[in-house]
Amino acid sequence: MRLARATAAAAHVDSSVQVTEGVGHGRELAAAAASAGARLVIAWGGDGTISEVASALIGSNAALGIVPAGSGNGLARELGIARRPAAAIADAVRATPSPIDVGDVDGRYFVNTAGIGFDAHVASRFARARRRGFLGYMNLTARALASYVPLEYRISVDGGPIQTVRAVLVTIANSAQFGNGARIAPSARVDDGELDLVTFEERSRFRTVCALPRLFNGTVNQIAGCTIARLRELTISADAPLTFHVDGEPVAGGTTLRARVHPAALRVAVARN
Repeated sequence: MRLARATAAAAHVDSSVQVTEGVGHGRELAAAAASAGARLVIAWGGDGTISEVASALIGSNAALGIVPAGSGNGLARELGIARRPAAAIADAVRATPSPIDVGDVDGRYFVNTAGIGFDAHVASRFARARRRGFLGYMNLTARALASYVPLEYRISVDGGPIQTVRAVLVTIANSAQFGNGARIAPSARVDDGELDLVTFEERSRFRTVCALPRLFNGTVNQIAGCTIARLRELTISADAPLTFHVDGEPVAGGTTLRARVHPAALRVAVARN
C-alpha cells in the first residue's frame, strides 16, 4: 500500500488504495470507483483479481491498470506490463488508455482466456488447493493428466454447422497465452475484434504430455489433433453439465454454453514502447 501511494504521489495524481477482502470484492471496489468518476483503476494481483476489476470497468470511462502479482499473469505478460510494481504503476498512470476486446461465456466476462475441458478441470481443483503459485499449479496439472477423461462436445462457430469432437481441451482465447509464457493461441490479439477457439482432440495421453513444450515455443498449432479457429460467437454443448472457467475462475454451467466477443469493450492503461 505504501508503495502504491508513494508512486502515485510522485506522479502528482490523487489516489485511493484499498485491499480486497475476498472473492468478488475487487469487482465491488472497481464498480464503486468507476461510479465515483475515477479515470484509472489499477488491479494489483493475479489473473482472478484482474478479471474481477476488469469486469466492473467494461463500458465505463475508467481505464484498467495492472500490477501483475499472480502465478500466471497471462494478460499482463501479453500486454508487456512491467513486472516491478513501481514501474507498472508509474506506466499505468502515464499511459494513454487504449481499447481491448472482452469475451464472455454465458454472461461471465473474461479478458484473457476461458476454457472447457482439462483447463477448467484444473482450475476447479486449483481453486480449492492449499498450495498456490506456479509450482502448485504444475503439480496439480501433472496429477490431473493421469486421470482426466475427455468429453464429447458439439461445437458451432458463428452460427455454422455443428462439429462433434472428443477434446481434452477447448480454450476460448482473447489473448495469446495462459501465463508463464505458455502460448495457447499464438495468433490471438486482444484488439482484433475476434476470439480464438483452440480445440485439442487427443490422440494419446503420452502424445499429449510430449507435446506440452510446444506451448512455450509458439507452435501449439502444429500438435496433431489441435485446431484453431477465429470467431465472434460460439455455441458448445455436451450430454452432461459443463464446468468452465473464465480467467481461471471455475463456473458450473449447463449442458449448453454460449460465448461471444465484445470488441473494444475495455480500456487499458499500458505503456507503449
